[in-house]
Amino acid sequence: MSLIGTRMVSDGKTARQIFEEVMANPARKKFGFGSKLAIVNVDFQQAYTAIDKFATAYETDPRQIEYANTISRLARAKGMPVIWTRVAYKADAGDAGVWGTRTDTPDSLQNIKYDSERHQYDLRVEIGPDDLQYTKRMPSAFFETQLASYLVWHKVDTVVVTGGSTSGCVRATAVDALSHGYRTIVPIETCADKHESYHFANLTDLQLKYADVEPVQAVIDWLEAR
Repeated sequence: MSLIGTRMVSDGKTARQIFEEVMANPARKKFGFGSKLAIVNVDFQQAYTAIDKFATAYETDPRQIEYANTISRLARAKGMPVIWTRVAYKADAGDAGVWGTRTDTPDSLQNIKYDSERHQYDLRVEIGPDDLQYTKRMPSAFFETQLASYLVWHKVDTVVVTGGSTSGCVRATAVDALSHGYRTIVPIETCADKHESYHFANLTDLQLKYADVEPVQAVIDWLEAR
């Protein structure tokens, strides 16, 4: 039997190696930028960024928040929307749904309570007075939130997704952004995860299917040229 398709490859390459090979492919067509973008900064809250305080926090690029602040500041200056999300639940965690049923420890997702230290934004983030802020319950920044209608009102055609985790809420938000019809950009240095395997495997998958995975400088250059 001759094969047209591909049996699953198992070649011993690491997720980072595969990512670098995919990114080095000059023939891969990009979605590109449209005419107006929004920056969606996903879950820059202490539960996930304060590695000196919480076991659930993680760091990939030490300059991650600096980069997110930079592109947010540039977008704001051009009159383009900036959005910040975070996760928390009510006291009895009754709004966490099935997502909150796997574990029940002080570190568990559903035990991030409203107005707790874990719910608070990282002190390094720079949130503008007119930036949209909201608390979400599920991975995607689009799920049961006002984000979709907000982007429509602002006539956005491109969504830039930053934050964490790459394999969780960033990926879910990027997939939903594409599903809503937006050109979707994921700047590499602005995303973080607990393990490089998850991080690079999901960046690879996003690049192949759902988004343009770009150096953050590509977003900076586009905004500065507007």
